[in-house]
Amino acid sequence: MKILVIGAAGMVGRKLTAALLKAGQVAGQEISALMLADIVAPEAPQAGFPVETHALDLSAPEAAQTLIAARPDLIFHLAAIVSGEAEADFEKGYRINLDGTRHLLEAIRLASQEGHYAPRLVFTSSIAVFGEPLPAEIPDEFPLTPLTSYGTQKAICELLLADYSRRGVVDGIGIRLPTIVVRPGKPNKAASGFFSGIIREPLAGVEAVLPVKTNVRHWFASPRAAVSFLLHAAGLDTAGLGQRRSLTMPGLAATVGDEIDALRRIAGERAVKLIRHEPDPVIARIVAGWPQAFSAKRAESLGFVAESRFDDIIRAHIEDELGGHLG
Repeated sequence: MKILVIGAAGMVGRKLTAALLKAGQVAGQEISALMLADIVAPEAPQAGFPVETHALDLSAPEAAQTLIAARPDLIFHLAAIVSGEAEADFEKGYRINLDGTRHLLEAIRLASQEGHYAPRLVFTSSIAVFGEPLPAEIPDEFPLTPLTSYGTQKAICELLLADYSRRGVVDGIGIRLPTIVVRPGKPNKAASGFFSGIIREPLAGVEAVLPVKTNVRHWFASPRAAVSFLLHAAGLDTAGLGQRRSLTMPGLAATVGDEIDALRRIAGERAVKLIRHEPDPVIARIVAGWPQAFSAKRAESLGFVAESRFDDIIRAHIEDELGGHLG
């Protein structure tokens, strides 16, 4: 099996790559080659099979054609401009998030005309495809009503994925990721970045800024869970999806206050005191329109699993990023 990971230099992309290298197989099929692509060249890992790295901009049509020329059997499409940046830079958001995805689908369609080719395409969507007015718990049948440019771009891509799958161009599955916490490394430009920051920074002994009230409620999963979603989607029998090719992933509904309480239980009051409340009306407005909880029964029935306690999310971060212990 030839595998292509687009967005491989990002946090989830790096963790997915590590999981693929460790397993050496996906869905019972051995990996024969791995292609890693991003706007900057991903690090080339050591592997028992060929690994290629590519630095390219997916919003350029020829970039997708270059990647698809190798005819990968499985494609993970993770590349995107995050929510805050997509809202601030309208043109860049649509160019990367929408045009890049459409160029990828078109490159696959053109390749399929030269002989049978219909790869499995796992696309990372987002719960940002939903927007107010929202019920307290969003069911699987709830309509897409995004209130941000990022959510709109993801919703359009979901429709494209379904249409190209209907036509047999790809065997697509879209997974709507919860907000992934705790993200390691430096903060990105996502409006949701503070959800990780108020855990990650205090655990490292650094002050963190909280721009919203503690009663803000949201839907979370860990980086571990995100990688497990992707790998499970890669081997899933998509016949049961019908025309509804995108799924809301399981997660954990928690408030910012719940996050802070979990941090207190694990790292003590000293860590909690490093959180500084500094209201940001722009971020507060964006977050106010986001979903708070889901009934992800469809994904759960297909075997997708996430954490059920925020303590477990924090412990996963400590184990995976901090060597298993606090400093």
